[in-house]
Amino acid sequence: MDLLVPPSSCCRKPPLHRQLTSSTNNTRNPSSLKCRPRKTVSSELQTTAGVNGSYSPSIRTHKVTVHDRFRGVVHEFLVPEDQYILHTAESQNITLPFACRHGCCTSCAVRIKSGQIKQPEALGISAELKSKGYALLCVGYPSSDVEVETQDEDEVYWLQFGRYFARGPVERDDYALELALGDE
Repeated sequence: MDLLVPPSSCCRKPPLHRQLTSSTNNTRNPSSLKCRPRKTVSSELQTTAGVNGSYSPSIRTHKVTVHDRFRGVVHEFLVPEDQYILHTAESQNITLPFACRHGCCTSCAVRIKSGQIKQPEALGISAELKSKGYALLCVGYPSSDVEVETQDEDEVYWLQFGRYFARGPVERDDYALELALGDE
């Protein structure tokens, strides 16, 4: 599988599996990909390509770094500022958490560590959470280089709705579950 490179490049990149096993660590080069376990295995940063595989040099791109807490992996990739972060990651074969793809849930919620994300369509998180640095990758556009960390969906949901619907996290009630299953 060859990587898509900007038309200004005159050469092709080696297949992704060769890049991931490469011993070079060129983090300054915008055409390199890093997708590494936290144990510092390096690879090249993958160049961005549009949704349909095209690349527009007139649209600014930003480096996005996603710390996936659950998989223990750090992804670094370039995203044009007019494309969703999640969609661009998927077009580069980077797996990130998601569910609805419409900004209505909290499956793809992240906490912004540095940088800025525009997310006018993010209905799944409140203005209060946005002001505290939370964002949704499925409807988020980078407006600068950005570093984010994935969040537990239940944690974000609790931060947003917990004070309205409950007095604390819901505890598993095995006795109630046994009674409910017994009625069937």
